[in-house]
Amino acid sequence: MPRIPLLVIALFFMIGGIAHFVVADFFMMAMPDYLAYHKELVIISGVFEILGAIGILVPQTRLLAGYCLIALIVAVYPANINMALHPEKYKDISELFLYIRLPFQFLFIWFVWWAIAPERLQKKHSGA
Repeated sequence: MPRIPLLVIALFFMIGGIAHFVVADFFMMAMPDYLAYHKELVIISGVFEILGAIGILVPQTRLLAGYCLIALIVAVYPANINMALHPEKYKDISELFLYIRLPFQFLFIWFVWWAIAPERLQKKHSGA
C-alpha cells in the first residue's frame, strides 16, 4: 500500500491534471505571453500531471515519476509567476495568495523529493 505522502501527491496532481482539461481556459490565461502554443502546453502539462499521479503510486515507476513531477513543477513555475504579476486577470483569487503560493512551489518540490526518499536511497545503496 502506498505511503500517505504519495497518495497526497497523486491526488494533487490527478486533480490538477484533470483540471487542465475541464478549465483549460484558466490555465491558458496563466501562460506567459512569451510562450507560444498555450493550448498545447496546457494539454501536455495536464497529461504529464495525470501520468505522474499514476506513476508515483506504482513502485516500479515511482522514482522516475517523482523526478518528472519535480521537473514539471519547475516547468510551470513561469505561469505561476505570470499569475502573480497580473492579478487583474484573476479577480476571484487574492493577490496575496498569488504571491504566497510562489514559495510554496519550492516546498512542494521538497515534499515530492522527500516522499520518494526511500526509493532514492534504495537505488543509491543498490548501486543501480
